[in-house]
Amino acid sequence: MKNFLIFCLVVISCILESSAHYTQQWAVEIEGGQQVADDVARDHGFINHGLIFSDHYHFSHSGVAKRSLTPNAEKVTRLAVDTRVKSAKQQVAKRRVKRDLKVQDSDPKWQFMWYLNRGGGLDLNVIPAWMEGITGKGAVVTILDDGLEKDHPDLLQNYDPMASYDVNGQDSDPSPRYDMIDSNRHGTRCAGEVAATSNNSVCALGVAYGAQVGGVRMLDGDVTDAVEARSLSLNPHHVDVYSASWGPDDDGKTVDGPGELAVRAFIEGVTKGRNGKGSIFVWASGNGGRDHDNCNCDGYTNSIYSLSISSATEHGHVPWYSEACSSTLASTYSSGAVGERQIVTTDLRHSCTSSHTGTSASAPLAAGICALALEANPNLTWRDMQHIVVRTARPQNLIALDWQTNGVGRNVSHSFGYGLMDAHAMVQLARNWVTVPPQHKCEITAPNAIRPIPAKSVVVLQLQVKECPGVNVLEHVQAKLTIFSQRRGDLSIQLTSPMGTRVTLLAHRALDNSRQGFNVWPFMSVHSWGESPFGTWQLEIHNDGRLLDEVKFWQLTLHGTSTPPAHDTQNGNGENPLSEVSSDDISHNSIYDYSSNWDSGAENRKETLEVEETEKSTSGCAKPDGNLCIECLQNHYLYQRICIQMCPEKYFNSILEYDESRKIQNLSKDETCLPCHYSCKNCIGSLDSNCVECYGDAKIVRTSSTDSYCYPVHILSEVLSEKWYYRMFTLTYIIVISMTILTVIYLCCKRRQILQNDDMSYITLGVEDDLKSSQKDIKSIYTDNE
Repeated sequence: MKNFLIFCLVVISCILESSAHYTQQWAVEIEGGQQVADDVARDHGFINHGLIFSDHYHFSHSGVAKRSLTPNAEKVTRLAVDTRVKSAKQQVAKRRVKRDLKVQDSDPKWQFMWYLNRGGGLDLNVIPAWMEGITGKGAVVTILDDGLEKDHPDLLQNYDPMASYDVNGQDSDPSPRYDMIDSNRHGTRCAGEVAATSNNSVCALGVAYGAQVGGVRMLDGDVTDAVEARSLSLNPHHVDVYSASWGPDDDGKTVDGPGELAVRAFIEGVTKGRNGKGSIFVWASGNGGRDHDNCNCDGYTNSIYSLSISSATEHGHVPWYSEACSSTLASTYSSGAVGERQIVTTDLRHSCTSSHTGTSASAPLAAGICALALEANPNLTWRDMQHIVVRTARPQNLIALDWQTNGVGRNVSHSFGYGLMDAHAMVQLARNWVTVPPQHKCEITAPNAIRPIPAKSVVVLQLQVKECPGVNVLEHVQAKLTIFSQRRGDLSIQLTSPMGTRVTLLAHRALDNSRQGFNVWPFMSVHSWGESPFGTWQLEIHNDGRLLDEVKFWQLTLHGTSTPPAHDTQNGNGENPLSEVSSDDISHNSIYDYSSNWDSGAENRKETLEVEETEKSTSGCAKPDGNLCIECLQNHYLYQRICIQMCPEKYFNSILEYDESRKIQNLSKDETCLPCHYSCKNCIGSLDSNCVECYGDAKIVRTSSTDSYCYPVHILSEVLSEKWYYRMFTLTYIIVISMTILTVIYLCCKRRQILQNDDMSYITLGVEDDLKSSQKDIKSIYTDNE
């Protein structure tokens, strides 16, 4: 009975989760122009809301249910048999969430805009660009979100109606829908970060306060493939930058991305937008850090067409909500732990807030910086912008354990990409930038890729790339994988390039219990930017679960150019990219008084120097290789090729035996210091569940006898309450189903008892009739005898 109840619960949950909700909307492909589309709509009772792009039109039908678990067969059939219609798809509602965090508001002032005015390399370096007269003039940015308060005093002057539309309401007014809790404030907040006007007493100013800004209201209703595609393709020859701070659920268990039409919109945008130079799509990388999500499972942020932006806190740390992945290109500032400041911007009802948060706040800052670069050089293509970001982003003052130097000398991190965006350096580089060579791609499919992945094991696949027509210098790398998995969250995947750059394409996701695995999913990396594609690529797939998984397909898609960009040729190949922009370019003008410099910056830099001095003073090398060590003496640990007596903080002592897994990771036979997960201050292993000590703003939460996580203090109650909620929900669910089943059983038994009683009644009546008949017979016999 217990197993049966669990089975029923799982089945019902799966049905509820997998049920698609069909809407009143259709995407209809019709050739012949607007008039033919209008005729088709009229003939079938639809309303034609206009072009999505090319020959695809956005229809709706008021006679169809707003939400239905099944498609409308009648309308589907009628459109299918109409010879004027090439294709028609009833649109399914998608779940899309805004990537901010709920916090309390306070009164804003310019001096609180620490991310713009601190100086000393601790802000986005916009003031020197402003001093040169670069404020974003001529650039147009649109915010794809829940609406835009176009009459806000800080936005009114820069509002651009040609960059605005209400896809939810099907009209040209993007104004948000107001309610008691201001749930549609997100888009207005993002717009203020980009282009709030200067010298205004209401709030402060945007990064590109001279740019034009518009809004697309598309998150305040059913978000379908057609809604997304229409938003992404709004007026593409007028809009330069599309800023999106939303995406699929950041819950640590969702794998989702753009649909067919949205993918088409991306491609149309980068190939035809801005009169062929390509639309620039800036995307927030996601807020699933608390649930150990990975932004490579988000098909918007891991697209080669989007400029994926992560966050850094006021003190240069990885925020608790941040998702680490290999597709993040760069970072800007946002909120952090308790005591760290947040982002100042416009708010609903003509007000202002100093509490904008999450990667939602980072993406618009990046969009504004892109607008500054476009004023400096309006001819930049969408790929030029990504190249400039890679070359100017600053890793300094950003604290993470996963910084590495790629094959061409660039520092890059899964948490921060290539570092903090630098507005002035981007403007300087953009001014004389020569358009990069055309993009090419080649696809190499691994032969005999089908391999089982036993429980608690790792499978290593290698792919030799000897030729890749048109691609000699890499930009984006995609590993497209099909993997059958009993539990998707048990998988982790690493890819190593021929030049030795090792990236994590997928980290373990503790909450991902799905059995769907991955179906030709394109994991993307930007860490090999500038490297050569030729040589051996190595893929490692780890299965930490208890069941057998299987690799079905592996294909590398390599994007890049046949020759290096002109800028690299002018500066000499192999030059350290950190020196590509001179120190003068990234300095701040001394006439400004930065009164709110990061006080703890010197302390953190001191800590780094102390670690370096400790390394220099250590000995214990058993087998040297120049100034580095290959093996250590007894009771010493190998740490970054130096032997030390104790692993430093944030590292743990690896005492695994020398086996195949250590060969794969290129680890020494000796005991070795390996990094903890970034959320742990001290640990016993590399996973986020191996923490033994947390940073000051977090506490240990033990979920089992072996697993313990570090959760930030200010969300601890929420985490615990969520666990309580889900436990109670599950318990209630089981009780309801149990009561239902028991009720059915009781009713069945009752019915059987009633039927049995009826049968006994019939038998009793029959016996009584027989007795009466016998008595009559006896009486008659007796009478006859008399």
